[in-house]
Amino acid sequence: MGDPFLRTRIVLPTRPATFLRRQRLVDHLDQALRTPLTLVNGAAGAGKTLLAADWAAGLRQSVAWLTVEVGDRRPSVFWAYVLQSLRACGAQAPGAVGFPADATRVDRKLLSALAAALNDRDEPVVVVLDEYDRVSAPEIAEQLEFVLHHAGRGLRLVLVTRTEPLLPLHRYRAAGELTEIRAAELAFTPEEAVALLGLHGLSLPVHAAGALVDRTRGWAAGLRLCALAAQESADPELYLKEFEADRSTVADFLLAEVLKRQTDETQDLLLRVSVLERFCPDLANQLTHRTDAEALLVGLHRENAFVEHLGHQWYRLHPLFGEILRAHLRVRLPGLEPELHLRAARWLRRHGSLPETLDHGAAAGDWAFTAGALVDDLAIGQLFTGLRSDDLAQLFSRMGPEATGLATDLVRAARDLSQGDLDRGLAHLHHAEEQLADYAPGPAHDQAPGPAAARLSCALLEALAARLTGSPVRAEKAAEAADELRQEVPAHLLEKHPELTALLLTHLGSTRLWAGRFDDARAALSAAAGTPGGASSVLPREESMGHLALIDYLNGWLGRAERKALAAVSEAERLGLPQPSGSAIGRLVLAAVAVDRDELGRAQALLDETAGLPSGTHDPVTAAGRAITTARLLLVRGRTRAAVEAVDPAVSAAVTSPWAASHEALVASAAHLAEGRPERAAEVLQGVCDHQPGCAVEAARIQLAAGRPAAANDLLDSIPTDGRTGPAVTVRAALVRAQAADGAGDTDTARKLVAQALLDARRERLRRPFLDARTWLRPLLATAPLHELAAGWLTPGESRRGESRGGESRGGESSRPEAQPSPLVAAELSGRERDVLERLARMMSTEEIAADLYVSVNTVKTHLKSVYRKLAVNRRSDAVRRARDLRLL
Repeated sequence: MGDPFLRTRIVLPTRPATFLRRQRLVDHLDQALRTPLTLVNGAAGAGKTLLAADWAAGLRQSVAWLTVEVGDRRPSVFWAYVLQSLRACGAQAPGAVGFPADATRVDRKLLSALAAALNDRDEPVVVVLDEYDRVSAPEIAEQLEFVLHHAGRGLRLVLVTRTEPLLPLHRYRAAGELTEIRAAELAFTPEEAVALLGLHGLSLPVHAAGALVDRTRGWAAGLRLCALAAQESADPELYLKEFEADRSTVADFLLAEVLKRQTDETQDLLLRVSVLERFCPDLANQLTHRTDAEALLVGLHRENAFVEHLGHQWYRLHPLFGEILRAHLRVRLPGLEPELHLRAARWLRRHGSLPETLDHGAAAGDWAFTAGALVDDLAIGQLFTGLRSDDLAQLFSRMGPEATGLATDLVRAARDLSQGDLDRGLAHLHHAEEQLADYAPGPAHDQAPGPAAARLSCALLEALAARLTGSPVRAEKAAEAADELRQEVPAHLLEKHPELTALLLTHLGSTRLWAGRFDDARAALSAAAGTPGGASSVLPREESMGHLALIDYLNGWLGRAERKALAAVSEAERLGLPQPSGSAIGRLVLAAVAVDRDELGRAQALLDETAGLPSGTHDPVTAAGRAITTARLLLVRGRTRAAVEAVDPAVSAAVTSPWAASHEALVASAAHLAEGRPERAAEVLQGVCDHQPGCAVEAARIQLAAGRPAAANDLLDSIPTDGRTGPAVTVRAALVRAQAADGAGDTDTARKLVAQALLDARRERLRRPFLDARTWLRPLLATAPLHELAAGWLTPGESRRGESRGGESRGGESSRPEAQPSPLVAAELSGRERDVLERLARMMSTEEIAADLYVSVNTVKTHLKSVYRKLAVNRRSDAVRRARDLRLL
């Protein structure tokens, strides 16, 4: 043809001074010496060429390099350059094979001669074809396959390309004769990004580099361009963190190398789908109003044009490419973006993808549609589940007052109630109910929610409102309405959102509990606790278990209460909810149990964990539980005035809770009694403690303190003996009877009653009643039989040399060391946790434990953290000591 050979096409490209050699990729490329074919496939700027050049420069073998150009689409030109590159590296002698004689075709004899010459070599020659994606002629691929097959061990072919070559890769892959390096492997790691930036004089911590790698997907050119731009910035680290992709050299690169190379139809498609996080051909067609998306997307992915395939016909754009396209969209098609979001939202709603529907509806600014989608899907309960609640609250916080309608008011009510804003939430709920009374939805395609879904959502919010206002009648009406409405909504939606039923039952059970209807409450709460649904209903399950634990605690069953409360806490932890979550009623029960066991430090720690939770601010049950537990803790610490002030939960409720009122009276009465006013203590209990066994025991104690033992025994005789009342009440009652018997001189009866109380209390680790009674009880506990029953869990540490025999130290605190209490869940250590604990006792380091158990150091640390939590300690030595006290070691 008369054209001279361009030598620059057949020499190795020069690596820049800031080139980073990545040994892991070089090592992988070394496999190319053992396989006939190697493919280095990645997007523009992925670092393919420099990687191949760096690897080739270090080889001992002959390397023929050819950078393919568009003109090489003609077979004769392509093969002329291949042969010239072989001669240039010394792999072929001049004239040994010849040159193509025809400008339009390549003779098969020439290819056969080349293959035979390569096959005769003692050492294979490496041929690297860079930019191979520019070869589009099928006959060239066929000819290359012919030479590769017949050259045998004499040829190692390396193709550096953006697209899939027209070669039978599947055959080479199946035979184990193909080495592949693709986009995922070419991507920089955070550590490699740090090293690359260092070559540009930039210092960035790994975590910051990790964020940059996430944004660029480890794209080599993107990282290098960012580094070059950051060098010119006054604050390089801030620039790398916050740079605007559409105003950078990255944008210039991607627009020139990717977007402008595409057809007009493909460019239009890319601009429109840039508003989506992911897309499929049908969704893309919805945005373009065309039908060619499938073929275009397949082609873009094959070309490595920054369109990533997610599987099952779903795709996404490279993050930086998406940012740049969105900016370009606003310039090319101003004002179209909201319309594209709305088209996407409507398509996604029809195809059942609620989270994406809501995101795009909000981006379109169509709040009636967005709120209607949430309500219609029966997903309004997700504002309360702890999984997506924060995301949904943040999304709907952008909804302005101009958005009106039934669905928007329902969502506003749910959002405000979920955040503890009772007044605004109830106002929005009332407004929604007024609209619902005259509600007539439009056609099926209308944005308004369906009537059954709207009414069921309203019933859920009514049940929550009843719970927060302490209104049992309102709760029962909401539950009845919900039962009827469940028949009117599609069954698949109820199955899809088990959290709605679980929330309804939890609210109903909580309201019944507030009213003192323990049996009815237990029925609703047990049903809620058994709701299926995994993570979606974990929060109502946790709350219901916590409420069931509270019922057991109020009935005096500490062990049962603790087990249920721990199950509630563990369920939330297992599924990754933030702790404490919900109303944290389970932790309040554990704190109350800790007070009864005289584990005051632990009780305070549990109370501190639940402080300041907005969800519990207006919840009467939670507020009363926190107030009562706090007051009892203050009381046993001798701060009687503070206890009386703290016991009032300061919440308004439609009805008075009998158990909350009785416990408030108990604290006030105990405070008066501690201050030497038994008559005033008795007055406080009058009229509020009917049918409350705990009040009867306290009243009996007051009568005894006033010198009226017969009246005390009469009150104790009124306590039901149906087995519902647990040791926390019966032990106290037995001690009052024992004190009365001891005062009357009947020591044998007193000892028998104390012995029975010790046996019952030991099972529950119930210490507080004995510490409250220690003034008269100490002589009895000193006798051999009773001393043996108390040893090991009650008497150790009760007094020490130099302290008062009453066991009080300065400030009214018990002097019994708090390191002694048993852990919250000692019996629930897993087998692996016990293995770690045993090695901890042998003074093994974390690394030694990991090696001994064949696990990672991080796994050991996770087990240690769990052991510390379960044993309520913070140090290794304390964990070992407590485990030995509990005979776990």
